[in-house]
Amino acid sequence: MALPGVRTTEGNFPYWLSVDNRTIADEYMRPSYTSGIQARGEIVKGLHYNVMLGNNMSTLGVDAGQMDNKLNTFAAGLYCLPTTSEYGMFNGSYGDYDMHEKVATRVGAHFTHSTETRQGQPDTDAFENVTLRVSDGNSIFSPSLFAPGVQIDEARDMMFCVDGGAKLKGFALEGEYYWRKIDNFRVIGSTTPLPFDKLNDDGFQLLASAMIVPKKFQLYTTYSKIFGQYGDPSEVRAGFNFFPFKNTVSTRINAQAIFLDKCPVGGLAYPYAVGGNGVAFNLDLEINF
Repeated sequence: MALPGVRTTEGNFPYWLSVDNRTIADEYMRPSYTSGIQARGEIVKGLHYNVMLGNNMSTLGVDAGQMDNKLNTFAAGLYCLPTTSEYGMFNGSYGDYDMHEKVATRVGAHFTHSTETRQGQPDTDAFENVTLRVSDGNSIFSPSLFAPGVQIDEARDMMFCVDGGAKLKGFALEGEYYWRKIDNFRVIGSTTPLPFDKLNDDGFQLLASAMIVPKKFQLYTTYSKIFGQYGDPSEVRAGFNFFPFKNTVSTRINAQAIFLDKCPVGGLAYPYAVGGNGVAFNLDLEINF
């Protein structure tokens, strides 16, 4: 199951503006998918919760022999839908495909806490390349990254984020801000100490979209940035969605250009790579059934 540590892991996949890829700030900060125990529901009308206790931040790309025997990953989300008690179909899809006649709004907050080990990380080319990174793209578990002969073997990750959005008549403006701290390091190798006792990063994403032709053609743009101790990468996107069969989102054509500056995330399933600079263009046909 998806750890509910950010909005994109609440259960709204695949109804994002782009096809199966997040902005770099969201990808950098988010937890992923793992095994565990989850509870979700509605406390009062318009106020929803989602909590999960899991194995680790990402079970994808990690085999059973790499896993520890602890349930020490926790993620939770709480979000409110104050004006209409809903935020679009499919658990709050991005953009206003629904063409709201009244302003639909949401305010949310999420928290993630996990103790991660070097052994429990996916390989660099894993399908879902979710690992703890610094803002230049390096995994914190890389040998001799911070001091000669020193390697982090275990660390604690804590991340908090808030999001908000509004939709009206095909227009949507949405955003999310993230704060992350990594500490409680356990190291192996040399006795040389780490040059820090914690790593701090924050970042944000902004997403604006408009249904130019209702239920048919959508334009969008996004901006994403990370403020890190090892660089401040950023990304701008411009794209469109075309829905060939009116009144259904089951099929769409998506095209987008991504303008990357020192991308800190990536993997084989994404249109961007770690360290990427310049422009990436991708064209997708998505069919859900």
